[in-house]
Amino acid sequence: MTTRSIDLNCDMGESFGAWTMGQDAEVLAHVSSANIACGFHAGDPQTMRRTVAAAIAHGVAIGAHPSLPDLVGFGRREMRVSADETYALTLYQTGALAAIARAAGERMRHVKPHGALYNMAAKDRALADAIAAAVRDFDADLILVGLAGSALLDAGEHAGLAVAYEAFADRRYENDGSLTPRSLPGAVIGDSDAAVAQAVAIATRGEVVTRQGDTLRVRADTICVHGDRADAAIFSRRLREALQSAGVTIAALPAGRRS
Repeated sequence: MTTRSIDLNCDMGESFGAWTMGQDAEVLAHVSSANIACGFHAGDPQTMRRTVAAAIAHGVAIGAHPSLPDLVGFGRREMRVSADETYALTLYQTGALAAIARAAGERMRHVKPHGALYNMAAKDRALADAIAAAVRDFDADLILVGLAGSALLDAGEHAGLAVAYEAFADRRYENDGSLTPRSLPGAVIGDSDAAVAQAVAIATRGEVVTRQGDTLRVRADTICVHGDRADAAIFSRRLREALQSAGVTIAALPAGRRS
């Protein structure tokens, strides 16, 4: 039986104004890291403050979840942005969440881009370099989280950052290691049993079955739980229990180089 450790991260703080998204309070009891929306795809200053406070209360590591400026599309629509724009929007959102965390007496641990920005940076090295540079220039001790095998992690390492390889419990994979586009049927694994089984296989064997039916090797330091799942709270509990039953310890990503 394996004795490895893995981080469980969840995208959260995605409510906005009077509109509520997710089951953050319940999910926080089962994950080890929180990727908190910074206002561009979801979230607002008050929601950010509440989510940071809740994460601190649960002992969950805090990370920024910067996005393309797309509230209507929830940050999941590609936009034509330059490297300079990408640098600026990443720096802006990261700094905003860091300020809220600092005021609450805590420091951020990581940065994980959201949605279309995440997927674009996985393949576009110029955008990946811009994100990595923004994170480094703000705080070189932050961990950059990205898709395993992606340009974003290569850019992070080139920038001198610690990086974390991310895998997904409820997303289908392509043979090239990319995530199946949400526009295709079956891109999101709605069946909880299947999603939990995929996560356990990733954590214990380092492999996933792709949409094409092949077995793909996947490195994972952290596994994502999507906070906008209708069953996010139940799913995160079941996922944690299944991983622990398989001998996997759940723990946040190790802190960076800061003393």
